[in-house]
Amino acid sequence: MGSRLLIVEDDDRVRTALRLALEDEGYTVDEAPSGEAALDLLAARGDPDLMVVDLMLGEMDGFTCIRRVRAGSNVPIIVVSARVDTHDVVAALEAGADDYVTKPFQIKEITARLRALRRRASASPPDAPEEKVLRSGDPRLVLSAAAGSVHRGDEQVHLTLTEFRLLCELAEHPGRVLSRPALLERVWDRGFFGDERIVDVHIRRLRTKIERDPSAPEIVVTVRGLGYRLDVD
Repeated sequence: MGSRLLIVEDDDRVRTALRLALEDEGYTVDEAPSGEAALDLLAARGDPDLMVVDLMLGEMDGFTCIRRVRAGSNVPIIVVSARVDTHDVVAALEAGADDYVTKPFQIKEITARLRALRRRASASPPDAPEEKVLRSGDPRLVLSAAAGSVHRGDEQVHLTLTEFRLLCELAEHPGRVLSRPALLERVWDRGFFGDERIVDVHIRRLRTKIERDPSAPEIVVTVRGLGYRLDVD
C-alpha cells in the first residue's frame, strides 16, 4: 500500500495538479483547501504519512496550521510556497516544517523530496550508540537511538523526526565537526540542492529542547565556518 499524503493548498488548480501527479507516484492523497479543513481531517482520520502545506491559506495561514499540527504530531511536513523571503523560510521551519520548496516548482523536485522524507521516516535510526548520556548530573539527558527517544531525567523530550535524526547523526560522531553539507546529505538525504538554512534552523530548534540550562556548557556547539559538533559528558 502506498503512503497516505495530505495536501493543504487553497488554489484549486495547484492542489489538483499536485494530487494527480502524486497519485501517479503511488500516493493515496487527501486534500484540504484551508488550514481549518486540514485540522478537521487530521482529527477525523488521524495522521497521514506526509503533509504538503502552502503558507498563504486565508484565515488560518500555513504557519499557524503547522504549529497546530506540531502541537500533537510529528508527521513530516514539506512547505510549498511562493514566498521566497528568508524570513518566511526560517519562520516556516521554526514553526515545525521539515523542508521548504518555492513556487514555481517542478513536480519531480516535490516527489524527490517526499521520497527522501518517506525514507527517513521509515528508516532505522542512525548507528548512534543504543543509549548515550549527553549530560550527566541532575537531570541526566539521555539519547536512546534504538527506542527513538530522548529523556531529561524522567521527562521525555519531544523531538520531530528531523530533530531526532539530526541529534543521532551528531551523537554518532561525538566531538567531531560535521559540516552543513554533510548533515544535509545524511539527515535530509538530498545533497547538492539542499538549503543550508534548513540545518541552522533545525539546530536552533533542537537546542531549545535539549539545552534548558543557560549556565551549562552547550551540547551542540557551533564551529564558525565549519559546522556543528556534539559535546557530551
